[in-house]
Amino acid sequence: MTYSVINDNRLFYTDEGPDDGPGAGSGDGRADGPGPGRSRRTGETLLLVHGATCDSHDWSAQIGAFAARHRVIAPDLRGHGRSSGLSGGQRPREFAADLAELLDGVDAGPVVVVGHSMGAVIASVLAVEYPSLVRAVVAVDPGYGFEAGFVPQLAAAFRVPDPVGTAALVLAGLENPAADGPEADALRVWHRRRILGMDPMTVRDVFHGMFDETAAPLTARPGVEAYLSRRACPVLTLSAASSLKAKGVDGDWEESLSRHPYSASVVLDGVGHWLFQERPAEFNALVLGWIEGLPPA
Repeated sequence: MTYSVINDNRLFYTDEGPDDGPGAGSGDGRADGPGPGRSRRTGETLLLVHGATCDSHDWSAQIGAFAARHRVIAPDLRGHGRSSGLSGGQRPREFAADLAELLDGVDAGPVVVVGHSMGAVIASVLAVEYPSLVRAVVAVDPGYGFEAGFVPQLAAAFRVPDPVGTAALVLAGLENPAADGPEADALRVWHRRRILGMDPMTVRDVFHGMFDETAAPLTARPGVEAYLSRRACPVLTLSAASSLKAKGVDGDWEESLSRHPYSASVVLDGVGHWLFQERPAEFNALVLGWIEGLPPA
């Protein structure tokens, strides 16, 4: 395991790639990624950013497949997983600032940022506000594009004595109701138990940071449209059809906000919010194929 102290918090991350041996991604508390002087085979550097109340374990079905061709950095955001969150807030811009410092510390960038849900919001903040660090964005069922009236309602839902219980109910509603069998059941249990293990005030702050009036320009229409249009890099969006329907948009909406001609939007039917866990082989092939075709920087 590797940790780095960033903005007074201790962030856990792994750093793996095609030329790493069995000990890759483990260390003694210092950043032991490639750094200056360590060679890497040709390929991109991928930064995997999980969603709210999740952690980097979400990418377990992706890390090996991606690291076979590319360098892969997978952190736990502050206050999530094995990272501490004792200092600072829990807003997308604060998470993005942590990741920008992490990338600088491990001599990485520009990177392809693969972000799920809130992680896609953070990826977009990186692309807009730290453009020199971002080669491309892969937004996975992104946590933006909601109707303006819905966002304050969701923020208000977390002003309760039990924000953890609220989060468990909200995220349970994003699971794929059609998925059955032991693997689907295990995913639901894993997602729920992980939320139940989080600090209640962190959960409250994370969802307020996504949906209160200050955050609305990053998540709610129409303000978010102007913000997303500032992403100059290629953007691949992979969305669950059910999520787009709930937001009142379609795949063309996202693609219309991506300035780069290589940008694309893919809509998957019959999946839930964690589509990359439900269909990992399909997801990995789509993302890796798109990355292989990225135009020269």
